[in-house]
Amino acid sequence: MKILMAWVLVLISTSMVSAQNGNKMKKKILFVVTSHDKKGNTGEATGYYLSEVAHPWDVLVTAGYEIDFVSPKGGNAPVDGFNLGDSINKKFWDDQAYRYKIEHTKKPSEVDPSQYVAIHFAGGHGAMWDFADNKALASIAAKIYENNGIVSAVCHGPAGLVNIKLSNGKYLVDGKKINAFTNEEEVAVKLEKVVPFALETKLIERGAIFEKSGLWQSHVVADQRVVTGQNPQSAKDLGEVVLEQLKRN
Repeated sequence: MKILMAWVLVLISTSMVSAQNGNKMKKKILFVVTSHDKKGNTGEATGYYLSEVAHPWDVLVTAGYEIDFVSPKGGNAPVDGFNLGDSINKKFWDDQAYRYKIEHTKKPSEVDPSQYVAIHFAGGHGAMWDFADNKALASIAAKIYENNGIVSAVCHGPAGLVNIKLSNGKYLVDGKKINAFTNEEEVAVKLEKVVPFALETKLIERGAIFEKSGLWQSHVVADQRVVTGQNPQSAKDLGEVVLEQLKRN
């Protein structure tokens, strides 16, 4: 009987250690995607840009992180840049668990910021209409950041950063090196008069030290736990830099 009890205790102890190790391996990251599906009044569809979700997702999930999705309205997020010829995009889209998650995104009110070690704002033109003024998302991001977490954003995703204020009253981007979809790139896609504001200009107004490269060049910058990427070409590199930052944290 004593031997049996000893084995039971060993099994319970082993299970607890395994569970604890599993929890360590499955730290969570929150991805933010747009709910907005139209480019102004052009009639053209938009949404989150698939590669700006899939490429960082692939880097971070491969490294052992679990990702949840939130959008301003919750539910099925509209998608743009739907290129399944890109093998990483296809890998994400064919993953049943994550496909379900992005088609059933959380509402901001359903998110507990304390569960996440990082938050990532994915781009796509839709973000220009529903990220900047969403106070709930800004509050979630500020709490994650002030809990020593990472904040990242790519392409138009930094629209979600422009109104984040910290508890000291300063804008998150103030005094930090930041980049995003540039004014020149907006002109190149002929949407500079369609978007509600110029993202690069607004970030500079908020005190960002704006960095950029030429059109469609990958450019990622990390400064004080804020990681930003310029365009879709930067998405994978951004994921890798976020992973490096998480390892240092």
